[in-house]
This record gives sequence, C-alpha cells and structure tokens, in this order.
Amino acid sequence: MTSKPAVGAAFATITGLAWGGQFVVGKSALSRLDAFHLNAVRYFVASAVLLAVLAAVEGRRSLRLDGRGLRLLSLGTIGFAGFNLLAYTGLAHARPQSAALIIALGPLLTAVVLWLKSRIRPARTTLAALVVALAGVALVISAGHPESIFTGAIGWGDLLVLGGALSFVIYTIGAAEFPSFSPLRFTAITAALGWPAIALGAVVATATGLEPEPSVGAFTAVWPQLAYITLIGAVIAVVTWNGAVSIIGPQNAALFGNLIPVTTFAIVIVRGYRPGTVEILGALITIGALVAANMLTRRRAPRLVVETDVELAEAA
Repeated sequence: MTSKPAVGAAFATITGLAWGGQFVVGKSALSRLDAFHLNAVRYFVASAVLLAVLAAVEGRRSLRLDGRGLRLLSLGTIGFAGFNLLAYTGLAHARPQSAALIIALGPLLTAVVLWLKSRIRPARTTLAALVVALAGVALVISAGHPESIFTGAIGWGDLLVLGGALSFVIYTIGAAEFPSFSPLRFTAITAALGWPAIALGAVVATATGLEPEPSVGAFTAVWPQLAYITLIGAVIAVVTWNGAVSIIGPQNAALFGNLIPVTTFAIVIVRGYRPGTVEILGALITIGALVAANMLTRRRAPRLVVETDVELAEAA
C-alpha cells in the first residue's frame, strides 16, 4: 500500500518536472506567439477546466465568492495576469534555464516579501542563502562569463521574470487569507478572475501596436506547445502541486521545486546546448543554497510556525 507521504512526493515530483519542461516548451511557443495572446488563450482554457473540475469535485456551491470577490480578483490579477505576462514576456528575451532558476528562488523571495510586510526580519541564514542563490543565478545568466554581468548580461527579460516571480509570491502569501477555501477552489477561482486582465492586456497590446494580432495559423503552428503549457503546466501541475502541499506541507513540497531548474537544464542539454563549467557551477550554487535554506528552516520549525503565523496575520 502506498503511503500518503509517498503520494505527496510523487505529486511534487510531477509538478517540478512539468514546470521545468514548461520553460523550454513556452520559449518555443513564443517564437510564433507573443506572451499576451498566448496566455489569453492558455488561461481561458485552463480556467474553464479548473472551474469544471472544482464544480465536479466540490459541488457548484464552491464556485461562490463568499462576499470576497474584490480580494479574490486582486489576487487573481496579481498571481495569474502579473506572473504570466511578466514571466512569459521576460522568457521571450531570456534563456529558459535562467528563467527557471529565477522562478526557483520563490521560497527565499517569500521570506523577503514577508519581511517588508511584517517588519520581522528573516533568519540570517535565510538572507545569506538568498545572496548565495542570487550569485549562482547571476553566473548562469552570464552564460559562464561573470565579467559580462557588469556589461549588461542581466537583461530586462531576466528582470521581468523576477517581477513575475515576485507577483506569484504575493499571490501565494495572499492565499493564507482564505483558510476556508481548498487549494483547488482558491486556484480555480483566482485563475478565472485573473483571466480578464490577461485578455485586456492582449487587447491593449494589439490596439497600441505593441504586439500584432496573431493569425489562426500562428496558434495552430504551436498547438502542441500550447496544449502542454495549458493542460499540463496550468492545470495538472497546479492540481498536483496543491495536492502535494496538502499532503506533505509547503516546506517539503518547496524542496521539490529544485527539480524545475534541473529539468530545464537537462532538456536544453539534450537539445544540444553545452553549458560552460562556470555556468554549471552557478546552477549548483543556486540549487545548493535553496536546499540548504530549506534544511535550516526545518531545524527552526517550532519557532518558524509561530513567526509565520504572526507574519501572515500582520501581512493580511
């Protein structure tokens, strides 16, 4: 008989692998479609599927907003419109392996955002891990040439991906305000409420000439990629992530987030990319810092529970 922790670990593994592949697949789709129209179609389908699953699993009553529509709308806009438009626009101008490492910084970025909101400083080990992890990301972004960091290697695409990561961190922290919502319910409702902002972004981008209106052929040319990032990346991976968090807890699930950059690197290497020694070292430094931060947090677990409760209460 399979134990619940094993199921949770399997769910987290599925998510890490799916999201790791998403950066490469998404980068491929962006060769024919811009981030605005790509995500408008992607989340129209994903939101419909998530709402249908929610209604089937928890009943139609779960579709109610319980008088908190405005807050759910703001979190959906930040978490889905903010994250996807920033991250995918950035991905169009950044390498997938760099973007994957930036997104993997999420747990450490969460500590910083909570610090700004609650004025409670994270442990020194957490801050040190963040600095080390950022140094590793910088080495990867520079493609193994650290001196180029000072001459523009860190481009605006990477900064947009970082902005997307911060948007999702804010969204994740906001989830603590809805303890009565299941993870599936919170995800489905906020995804659906976030979609209009994505659609509006696509309309504005076309109207202002920022992005041309894509042809039907552009969508059909990348339908396999679109199917992957929609059904696997935005639906299955989100459901398995929520399942992992509910079974093994967010801290244990976050450890599997290191599979995201590892998977992305593995895919680009199989596709022919040959990273330099310094670039590989940078990836190992970042992943090592993330693992170390997670392990050190486990040792502080009793204290962390109290601190986190205070932080979330004050941040809400």
